[in-house]
Order: sequence, then structure tokens, then C-alpha cells
Amino acid sequence: MRSPTGAVAASEPMPRRVAAPASAGRRLPPAVRKPLVVLHVVASVSWLALMLCLLTLAVAALTTTDADRLRTAYRAMGLLGDALILPLSLLTLLSGVVLGLGTSWGLFRYYWVSAKFWLTLGAMTASLLALTDRLHDAVRVADAHPTGPITAADLGFVRYNTVIVPAVALTLYLLNVILSVYKPWGRRPARASARTRPGAATRTTPGAAARTTAGAVTRTTAGDTAGSPEARRGRIPGAGT
Repeated sequence: MRSPTGAVAASEPMPRRVAAPASAGRRLPPAVRKPLVVLHVVASVSWLALMLCLLTLAVAALTTTDADRLRTAYRAMGLLGDALILPLSLLTLLSGVVLGLGTSWGLFRYYWVSAKFWLTLGAMTASLLALTDRLHDAVRVADAHPTGPITAADLGFVRYNTVIVPAVALTLYLLNVILSVYKPWGRRPARASARTRPGAATRTTPGAAARTTAGAVTRTTAGDTAGSPEARRGRIPGAGT
């Protein structure tokens, strides 16, 4: 803008609005996130405790010579498995997925979060398919021999399966705990499309804006001076005749 004295006044730079990250709109508010974190921790710890209880009962049934104690252990394992495996595994997986998608961690943004997701999914699948069937086999053996001794031939490989499957599941859950505490491997590299998102505003510092405005003013002043009638007649602009 040209002032009454002929000088060019530099207008004050207008700050550019920086576009918010696309994921910011999907962040969970604290009122939702904190109860969800509590639910996730409680479900995960309960699932870990369930596997520990099943493993303890399975080892007790494997090492005992008392048939009544073996039947009690197998029936308790079947009761715990039918009542808790499905709800605890689903709560752990679903609450973890919601927390990943609703926070800055993401679900596949960090290597350790991705590893936890796949480990939890694998552990849930193994628990629902393999472990539940093994527990039902153990209960059937106990019900088929309600009294008297139970021989090793009657048990077959059931007494080993009831130890192996909970031990594997417990190992997976312990790996999840280690990943949550140490958070190894860092962040996955960002994709090119994420780095150059169309329509994203460029962040401009006040110094850069001032330099840009000053350069524009200088170019405008030089252009006006060169194109003035005084300059075309060889006179100095603003000088007396």
C-alpha cells in the first residue's frame, strides 16, 4: 500500500493457519480414554491370571497320583475356561484396538504396538480354539471316570496338552507385558503420502513471513519506480524539476 508521501508501507504479515493432523480429530477425550485404559489393564491382567491358574491346575493334575484331586483339577479348569476365556480375550483385544486407533500411538504406527496386536490376536485365537477344546477333553475324561483310579492310558495325551497350551498362552501374554514396558524398535517409517498430504498447510515462522513480506515490498517498489513517468524521462523520482 502506497502512503501519501510516496513511500510504500509494508502491511503486517497475516499468520497462516496450520492444518491440524488428520488423526487429531479421532483422539479420544480424557473422559473416555482413562476408563478405557482401566478396562484394558484389568482385562489383560485378568487374562494373564487366568492362564496362570489354568497352568497351575494342569501341573497339579499331571503330577498327582490322587484320582479325586485330578478330577477336581480338570473340572475346575473346564469351569474357568468356559466362564472367562471368551469375555477376557475379547475385552483385551477390543479395548486395545480402540485405544490404538483413538490415541497418538496408533495401531500400526509403532512396531511394538503392531507386535502386541498380532500377539494378542494369536493368543485369543489359540485360547478360543485349541485351549478350550483341550479343557473339554480333560473334563470328559474326568466325567467318564467319576470314581476309582484313572490310568495313564485313560488320560492319553490330555494331561500334557492341558499343560502345553496354557504355557504357550502365558508366554505370549508375558511378551505383551514386556513390549508394553520397554516399547522397543521405535516408530515405523512414514509413508510418502503421509509426508506430502494434499491440502496440508505449510508451517511458516514469523521471521520467514516478515522476510517474505519485505521481499515482496521491495519488488513492488522497484517495479513502480521503473515504470513511473519520471523514470522514463530520465529523472529521479521525487526530485524537483
